[in-house]
Amino acid sequence: MRRLAIVVGLALAGPMARAQAPADAPVLEVLTYDSFLSDWGPGPAIEAAFEETCACDLRFTGGGDGAALLARVRLEGAASTADVVLGLDTGLTAAATATGLFAPRAGVGASDLPLPYDDPVWAPYDWGWYAFVYDRTRVAAPPASFEALAASDLRIVIQDPRSSTPGLGLVLWVKAAYGDRSRAIWEGLADNIVTVTPGWSEAYGLFLAGEADMVLSYTTSPAYHAIAEGDDTKAAALFEGGHYLQIEVMAALAASDQPALAGAFIDFMGSDRVQALLPTTNWMYPARRPAAGLPAAFEALPRPARTLLLAPGEAEALRGAAVDEWRDVLSR
Repeated sequence: MRRLAIVVGLALAGPMARAQAPADAPVLEVLTYDSFLSDWGPGPAIEAAFEETCACDLRFTGGGDGAALLARVRLEGAASTADVVLGLDTGLTAAATATGLFAPRAGVGASDLPLPYDDPVWAPYDWGWYAFVYDRTRVAAPPASFEALAASDLRIVIQDPRSSTPGLGLVLWVKAAYGDRSRAIWEGLADNIVTVTPGWSEAYGLFLAGEADMVLSYTTSPAYHAIAEGDDTKAAALFEGGHYLQIEVMAALAASDQPALAGAFIDFMGSDRVQALLPTTNWMYPARRPAAGLPAAFEALPRPARTLLLAPGEAEALRGAAVDEWRDVLSR
């Protein structure tokens, strides 16, 4: 889910000049996180490519990170002008579905996700494992577990689980890996944490500025540095106990006045044309392996030996208490 400010991989739509949509063309509004629609993100190329096929006007609207997107939809309710919400993950989908604001989906069949995923409302478009990223020139011996990280003097930056999907993913990762021992893990990590940021971009920026030794990000983040910068100094620390999986998803609003167009867009996001774009603009694994394969830097990435993922209902049941536990420990 994390995107960095570069302009690569935008060949999806060919020349970026857009044909002007007819004045009476139907409008499809997609609410997503800000970096998705940035100049360096996948949004502009997807917009141009979809408009070639739909005779419509596709409009992306930024609304913060995943938790902020859900909060906005809840606030607006059936009066929301959005037709599709793109950018929640399985830590939030149970809560989102429970609002009754999202429509059951059609199409978007089986994917290449590392764990089975099938939901009557939410369709996946990309995924990645959370990991702590470090610079090989600064960290010679990365920790291989949360316990080893807590025992070290390494400084880390993480994100707030109340506003950030990676922050929530970390809280669920610790809970999934340690269960009733999760509080002790947070107590051990407390003195390693330099700061907690509202979102991923702020945290990664602090890491790149040398303000921390490691940052909560993804196993795919080093591929950005390798492809865009020719830099192989960044790496993800692999933990023996496994890594939590983020699956990013999208769904149509039940109150949309463009249900057919919304469905066509969701199907388009699952097409080979779009899936081939996502690795080098959203810097995540695509939900479906593109026909041309993944970039070489992605193929070379090490993968966790074990994948952790709570089912959406279980994640929702644990979320409140897990966040409260995190907050209680770090506030002391």
